[in-house]
Amino acid sequence: MNKVEELIAETRLKELLHRDEAEKQKNTVIWVLAIIGAIAAVAAIAFAVYKFVTPDYLEDFEEDFDDDFDDYFSDDDEQE
Repeated sequence: MNKVEELIAETRLKELLHRDEAEKQKNTVIWVLAIIGAIAAVAAIAFAVYKFVTPDYLEDFEEDFDDDFDDYFSDDDEQE
């Protein structure tokens, strides 16, 4: 009877050890994903700040182009 109890105790101990290893692997994966998520969030915030702070040169170019384009038409052409 003593051998059976030892076998059961050993089996329970192995189950507990395997659970701990599985939990450690889960925790490692969660930490890695959390770090990647934090880096992605910081990068997204930096990109948004960069886009907000950077002046829009294309808008100025389009306005200048419209002004120059209007100069090529005479007043007679615009009335038709």
